[in-house]
Amino acid sequence: MARPALEIADIFRDHGPAWRKANAGHVSLGQLKVMSAIESCRTAALGGHVMRCEDCLHTQIAYNSCRNRHCPKCQGSQALAWMKQRKSELLDVPYFHVVFTLPARIAAIAYQNKAVVYDLLFKASSQTMRTIAADPKRLGVKIGFTSVLHTWGSAMTHHPHVHMIVPGGGISLDGTRWIGCRPNYLLPVKVLSRLFRRLMLEMLLAAHDAGRLQFFGDHAHLADEAAFKAYLAPLHRTKWFVYSKRPFAGPEQVLAYLSRYTPTASRSPTAASSPPTRPASRSATRTTGSRDPAATRP
Repeated sequence: MARPALEIADIFRDHGPAWRKANAGHVSLGQLKVMSAIESCRTAALGGHVMRCEDCLHTQIAYNSCRNRHCPKCQGSQALAWMKQRKSELLDVPYFHVVFTLPARIAAIAYQNKAVVYDLLFKASSQTMRTIAADPKRLGVKIGFTSVLHTWGSAMTHHPHVHMIVPGGGISLDGTRWIGCRPNYLLPVKVLSRLFRRLMLEMLLAAHDAGRLQFFGDHAHLADEAAFKAYLAPLHRTKWFVYSKRPFAGPEQVLAYLSRYTPTASRSPTAASSPPTRPASRSATRTTGSRDPAATRP
């Protein structure tokens, strides 16, 4: 494949030093390391190897890659492999694209407690989907899905949200048959939103009580239990954003979009409707699915 006329590495090399100087004190060490890796990727700075034809002595130098998970040149093959693997897991049923988004007030907490809050986001969204799907008044099934964490929005602001690829149905609670959802309708968004809100706020309060959250700068006062509860209080009454829609071009369209962000993320299964013979694995992506060999697929 031909090299693009302009790469991110070219921009970093030309303008990176001036940008880093202008933003000194506002860029983390981790971010600086990413920029350095991208700038050095496939250059003499990382070394390389020489290929030479024994007949004509034509020589070609191939420089080593940085292998950084944020480097666009290093992650293409991994993204493609991830997408192919997820496609192989798709069932012959309609799929839905579901998104759970954290409100801005919690996103501010998440920025200082990434590992803890992102994990809670996965857990709260997963539990929400499984609880509502299992409700006999809704679908009454054990549902399965793949979840992918995104931490930044299109405007390049901190915007934690989880994308889910969800089959339109699941395995009956007694494990004997497949139950499909109604056409173009999976689960009620308002019900999902309310349960997600309650679970996430409960989990945050529990994490605070356990001393798992840290606060700095303008949020340092939230270390106090009363202040933290007061900070979260308005969120009990606000609408939390949950999106659910059947993708126009099918699940492949969503997988292609998510594959750009997932090769180095983490996968962990819990319970529902992925192919029952596939073993559990760990790899931010999480796959929730049933492994019951007695379950039947459509």
